[in-house]
Amino acid sequence: MRIAIMGSGAIGGYLGARLSLAGHDVTFIARGAHLEAMRSHGLQLESPLGNVGLPHVRATARAGEVGHVDIVFFAVKLYDSETAAPAIVPMVGPETRVVTLQNGIDSVETLSRLVPPSQVVGGAAYISGYIKQPGLIVHVGGVTQFYVGGHNDPAMGALLTACIQAGNIGLQTVEDIDQALWTKFVTLCAFSGATSLVRSGIGSILTDAESSMFLGQLRDEGIAVAKAAGHPMQDGYEAHAASVWQNLPPDTRSSMANDLLQGKPLELAWLSGRMHALGSELGVPTPSHTAVYRALHLYAKGTPSSTADGFSGRETNGDRAKTG
Repeated sequence: MRIAIMGSGAIGGYLGARLSLAGHDVTFIARGAHLEAMRSHGLQLESPLGNVGLPHVRATARAGEVGHVDIVFFAVKLYDSETAAPAIVPMVGPETRVVTLQNGIDSVETLSRLVPPSQVVGGAAYISGYIKQPGLIVHVGGVTQFYVGGHNDPAMGALLTACIQAGNIGLQTVEDIDQALWTKFVTLCAFSGATSLVRSGIGSILTDAESSMFLGQLRDEGIAVAKAAGHPMQDGYEAHAASVWQNLPPDTRSSMANDLLQGKPLELAWLSGRMHALGSELGVPTPSHTAVYRALHLYAKGTPSSTADGFSGRETNGDRAKTG
């Protein structure tokens, strides 16, 4: 298959590396130092499911040079969606499928404004990873589960076959992708909000009574919002969410938490911010998600220069704070 990876970070890089190793024609669309590293010495993937070393990969910043492909994996950060979406149009032929693997619940609508809706396939990714350095993707933990729409679509059937042949890609087509997207949305918003605001890995949060309670409040607010929006969680959802979090390595943080630590822009508006907005619109109280949204809003576009030294530990005015 001819496959384009729009956004070659943790998710796109993992999929592209596995599919490229299996012999598929994969083009990575990236920018900056990550692009230059792939051009000069390829792409490396470190994973407990098996490392991949690709000394030569096709990588470009210009999607218009790629031509029509069978599959476009759209995996850019949510705040880049509006600028990245137009770039994929030249790669979309009559039979192309654009598979969204972003957080949140808005990707399909965003892409359907530029690509025929029948060719846009929603997807939910359960995988933890990050770019350790340009050209090196690190996959954390053993979970690699991808739920995508197009259950009866021959094009998606071909992708499923390709992923099975590649191995270590748990891709599954589902009939109700909206339910899968909302389930991921509720689960991720709680995980992302807690690990970002508490500034800790999921393991410490689960073992601390107050932090665990906060995580549960974020989850329950999401359940209430989803129900009011017409997408109620299925029976046993709480156990599902608990299983997802408990099976992660204890030091795992959400991508938003990692971005916060690195001073990068945040997907806040599309996660707890979206939950806050939906709650206001639907008349569902979301005090915990609202707290996450308001507490982190100052950092939504990256760490402001005025706060860069705000937690440096320096004393001011010659005074030392006292307790007791």
